[in-house]
Amino acid sequence: MLRTAFTETFGIEHPIVQGGMQWVGTADLVSAVANAGGLGFLTALTQPTPEALTHEIARCRDLTDKPFGVNLTILPTITPPPYDEYRHAIADARVKIVETAGSSPEPHMPFFHDNGIKVIHKCTSVRHAVKAQKVGVDAISIDGFECAGHPGEDDIPGLVLIPAARAQITIPMLASGGFADARGLVAALSLGADGINMGTRFLCTAEAPVHQAVKERMVAATELDTDLIFRQLGNTARVAKNVISEETVQILNAGGEFSDVQHLVSGSRGRTVYGSGDTDAGIWTAGMVQGLITDIPSAGELIERIVREAEELITSRLGGLVAQKVRA
Repeated sequence: MLRTAFTETFGIEHPIVQGGMQWVGTADLVSAVANAGGLGFLTALTQPTPEALTHEIARCRDLTDKPFGVNLTILPTITPPPYDEYRHAIADARVKIVETAGSSPEPHMPFFHDNGIKVIHKCTSVRHAVKAQKVGVDAISIDGFECAGHPGEDDIPGLVLIPAARAQITIPMLASGGFADARGLVAALSLGADGINMGTRFLCTAEAPVHQAVKERMVAATELDTDLIFRQLGNTARVAKNVISEETVQILNAGGEFSDVQHLVSGSRGRTVYGSGDTDAGIWTAGMVQGLITDIPSAGELIERIVREAEELITSRLGGLVAQKVRA
């Protein structure tokens, strides 16, 4: 069993986390991760209303008695969701772990801590991680350039970002972006992380509420099958490569503006991909790590395999590399 500062702080068995994913972080997947000893996150804004989130939390509790959390991604928009109502729904349902992302969690920290809620904040740079630690979050999830979704604008991969963050972070820290198996977990621990946060890998599990055709497309994909969109707009996002992503890149490379691609990248089209299995119907997120995904296990099978193989790597392969001194 792998015990780390993260497992001890958050009361879980294994240092493996399923982060919030829009349209995917529902009770079926989250409870399966929790039952296997990991930490799963419901995605608050996948639910259309705070009342719907309350119902989904209750449904998750019917499926597991293990710890789980709720992701609340806070982004500046013209018509923002009722974030305060979602926060109250989380607290009223007695959820004790929240994953924040997007804007700084600072305005929300007093409320969460007053309600006994631990906060994990997702960051894409060392400077943002340091700021989040300063405002009192309980753990950091540091996202490398390999990740799905928004990797920030610094383009720093995990091999450098994780130890650079650890040099300045004293609270528990997860490594995110590019993790799918035991090799990644052991590498993350070696680089200074206390666990791993996986999105793309959990997207390709039996319980993920995603059409089978999407999962099979990911199994067939390589590490080259992603596109970076919105680079020209300073809001880079890594998505699965398809006809829509390539058209989006071409339009923006030719000097187009967001209004020229808005019809292509709408969230409703992305949701259609997950529901219909038409992988060219819209934009959908996937990380470079899909090149390491070769099967579609249950979440429980995946976590058990990662932990077992990580223990074998640490005790057998890596341990065997240390030469013993011969006494005279």
